[in-house]
Amino acid sequence: MFDPFYPFDWLSTQIVELMGISVKSPLGSSLHFFFYDVPKVLTLLAVISFVIGTLQSFISPERVRHFLEDKRTLAGMLGAITPFCSCSAVPLFIGFLRAGVPLGVTFSYLISAPMVDAIAVFLLWSLFGLQATVIYITFGVSLAIVAGFIIGKLNLEKWVEPSILKVPSPVDEASLTPVIPWKERISQSQYQTVEILKAVWMYVVIGIAIGAGIHGYVPTELITQWAGRDNPMAVLVATLIGVPLYTNVAGVLPIAEALVNKGMPLGTVLSFTMAVTALSLPQMIILKRVLQPQLLFIFIALTTLGIIAVGYIFNLLLA
Repeated sequence: MFDPFYPFDWLSTQIVELMGISVKSPLGSSLHFFFYDVPKVLTLLAVISFVIGTLQSFISPERVRHFLEDKRTLAGMLGAITPFCSCSAVPLFIGFLRAGVPLGVTFSYLISAPMVDAIAVFLLWSLFGLQATVIYITFGVSLAIVAGFIIGKLNLEKWVEPSILKVPSPVDEASLTPVIPWKERISQSQYQTVEILKAVWMYVVIGIAIGAGIHGYVPTELITQWAGRDNPMAVLVATLIGVPLYTNVAGVLPIAEALVNKGMPLGTVLSFTMAVTALSLPQMIILKRVLQPQLLFIFIALTTLGIIAVGYIFNLLLA
């Protein structure tokens, strides 16, 4: 089978051997993983960001806000095509609230945006295959929709800072479709790609370095004992470990790849991935400025319980 990343594999092997280290040794295996995954993930990230940026240039923020009103399912799906981490999704979440988009709909977007974005989808596909990617998308978007539905039904607007909620102004339908020349679209996509790479490259390298260490030095037996299929608490533990951490999906997926290679069930790994990307400490600090503690607690609790459920269901489906 043709492997488009074979040159990276070959080059990483040559680098390790030139260093006089066996690729089969723990250090050599870790270095090979690192030198192979860094250019691979960054290349995928650049290509996907450019393509998504070009597609996004056809949709204006006004159209998005107008389209989302009372459409929770679409909010969850929109999050799946926007390349935002948990923190960068918050400003748009606030913008939706100020534009009059219902609270439950905005939360559906806030959950799905960092967890099931287009970049995550393509990286997942390249690392774990089509079946795992489809199941991940299905459960991720479903989690966002269900959590948003529950929050919307509870009528929790009273726990949003009053200055945030405003009555939406009338929308001029003629202004919803941006007319942008192709040259400008390409330029915007290039700029967005560079900005995304500048923002996440360090997380990617750190994530890959951690993944490389796991790949080379963490015994398979330890992973199996701690988070294998025989441990019924594995998904819960993995999720709770992931919640206080912070990185974007491009940074956490190399760690996920190393854990899967070591024998951790994919559902457990993806629960960890979802927790890291959908719930982060910096995100909670930002949200605390616009949400009262009661609503913030409900958001964290619903999302955490949903992620744990997804992990167990995922493991059952792929058993």
